[in-house]
Amino acid sequence: MAQHYANQNVDTRNTKIYVGGLPWKTRNYEGLRSYFQKFGEIIHVNVVCDRETGRSEGYGFVTFRDVESATRVYQNPKSVIDGREAKCNLAYICARVNNNQNAQQVEVYVPNWN
Repeated sequence: MAQHYANQNVDTRNTKIYVGGLPWKTRNYEGLRSYFQKFGEIIHVNVVCDRETGRSEGYGFVTFRDVESATRVYQNPKSVIDGREAKCNLAYICARVNNNQNAQQVEVYVPNWN
């Protein structure tokens, strides 16, 4: 499933979630998948790990099939994954903030939660 997804040219700006603050023990995607599947259909999960040690870098990504599923993540203020509270945000917002650290303002998409 992930390989098929990777070959598609899909706009994931509003469906890909950055998950930060993961515990070191979260090394594979099953911990993320088991937590986030309650929000909707997941098409891709990735935990970023150090290439040499295999230890989690403390963050990962979850991509949902639709915007509504990703939006439900924001409606749940506390995400506890493998016993630790994680911070969730749209992945492209995190990328823009990191790429524009010296900028005065950063354009941010805020989902309509109503």
